[in-house]
Amino acid sequence: MSLELNINAEIKAAMLGKKEADLRALRAIKAAILVAKTAEGASGDLSEAEESKLLQKLAKQRKDSLEIFRTQNREDLAVKEEEELAVIERFLPKQMDEAELRTAITDIIASTGASSPADMGKVMGVATKQLAGKADGKAISALVKELLTK
Repeated sequence: MSLELNINAEIKAAMLGKKEADLRALRAIKAAILVAKTAEGASGDLSEAEESKLLQKLAKQRKDSLEIFRTQNREDLAVKEEEELAVIERFLPKQMDEAELRTAITDIIASTGASSPADMGKVMGVATKQLAGKADGKAISALVKELLTK
């Protein structure tokens, strides 16, 4: 089932269950899908990779907003962002834990022959392609930097 059909079914269930937070997040996902489908140059249908990228973008926006709201002591707004983030993450593929990520990045560093922080760009190019959808870009970057400075 495509993401759009899945979201529509979830919206109906959230409406019946009167789940306001779920409904808010699901409507945001649906709006983002519609914008992506009707964007100039779009084919009208989204591939799984495009759907995953879209969800990751939405999750990142929520995480960034959450961080800002926490620093500004706006707990009321932070709670809303957390609720929406939880709903969006239900549709994202399972993320790698730190041990899996460390192993994958170590293998990438070995395959690219990187040995110093100057090679970070080379490693990041390969890592972001291989780990797309499986790990957060900030986590990848931090771990690559840590492993290359040893």
